[in-house]
Amino acid sequence: MKRVVSNLVGAVIEAWQEVRIHKTRVMLSLIGVAVAVCAITTVVGLGGVAQQATIEQNERSGGRAASLYLSATMNDGSNPTAMPEIWRTALERYQVDYASRVINTSQTVQFADGAVPVQTIGVDPPYGTMHRITLEEGTWFTDADQARLAPAVLINSTFWDRLGRPDLRTHPTTTLVGERSTTAVVTGVYPALSYETEPAMYMLADALTAITPVVTDPNLQQFGPPSYELWVPVELSEQLVPALQRDVQGALGSDAVVQVNRQDYAAFQDGDPYLSLKLTVGAIAGLVLLLGALGLVNIALVTLKQRIREIGIRRSFGATAARVFFAVMMESVVATVVAGIVGVIAAVLIVKSPIVEDFISQGQVTDFPPFPVEAAVLGLICATVVGALAGLIPALVAVRVKVIDAIRY
Repeated sequence: MKRVVSNLVGAVIEAWQEVRIHKTRVMLSLIGVAVAVCAITTVVGLGGVAQQATIEQNERSGGRAASLYLSATMNDGSNPTAMPEIWRTALERYQVDYASRVINTSQTVQFADGAVPVQTIGVDPPYGTMHRITLEEGTWFTDADQARLAPAVLINSTFWDRLGRPDLRTHPTTTLVGERSTTAVVTGVYPALSYETEPAMYMLADALTAITPVVTDPNLQQFGPPSYELWVPVELSEQLVPALQRDVQGALGSDAVVQVNRQDYAAFQDGDPYLSLKLTVGAIAGLVLLLGALGLVNIALVTLKQRIREIGIRRSFGATAARVFFAVMMESVVATVVAGIVGVIAAVLIVKSPIVEDFISQGQVTDFPPFPVEAAVLGLICATVVGALAGLIPALVAVRVKVIDAIRY
């Protein structure tokens, strides 16, 4: 074992010395290899960042995988009065840690230029984690907000602009106009999406229902029955959907309409959406690698002709054909591996550059993935394979050289 390791180390050192001697000749070919490796590694790394941006954007709208949606209404369209207790029982039975009611409605808000209806979503505190909501200012709802005398609201940046962008440390308030006007405290600001041009806000579901008058006629209600969301492990979602629907339907009876389904992005997405881009850039990088390999082959053959006498002397002193073959091939392998390392380092610097991350993520990524190890490994493997292929032909030529002819050369 020691002899094998010693021979391998010796061959690598010898190959490196030969590369240093002929560095001017191989430099241009190695630049091509380094650029190709950098391209392959970069596209895999950027693909990871772009994929994370897509995932987070989808999670903000549809929830994390796996998010289950439950809705329950009576046949006359009214809200089942027993649903809150059924909901709590289901969460305890299935040990669901992340769940939220979702109420979509609107509240009239008094601005300096008049009262305006504002889209309002009533939620529970876990909703922010379930939908990966990030805030520009302030903090997301906590359990302490449930006890506030003045309800807390989280507003989008458009709403904040209309308020004059007050400092949240001063506890700015806004007035919700209705039969009973309510003063709400702004505790956070979240960024408005590019297509959102109107004010919007989140409130806690309990606070929203508390300030809304109770109406017995379902046709006059300000909002319909809430929907319910659960974030559960993906492997349990298929079993939980029918079980949850069965339990709720059984508790409400045949006069209710109960629906449970999964609507997060992973339920509808199959495969890598960036696969075509990766394959296209990978094919171009592969072509550059091939051209670099051809350049290395030509340079290696030219160099080999100048080393024929040296090879003949080695063979005459007992060097085996396998040793000569391995030594010549390792010259190309060592050269391309060094080029591959340079390419991988360049790719890491490119992918992890703040400018590139901001451009790819477009402000939609909060959990930037680390540089993928598989991308670096792929780059080094490609460099090694190219070196082996580029050194194969010169190594075969070196082995077939006759000793006596080589010495006379």
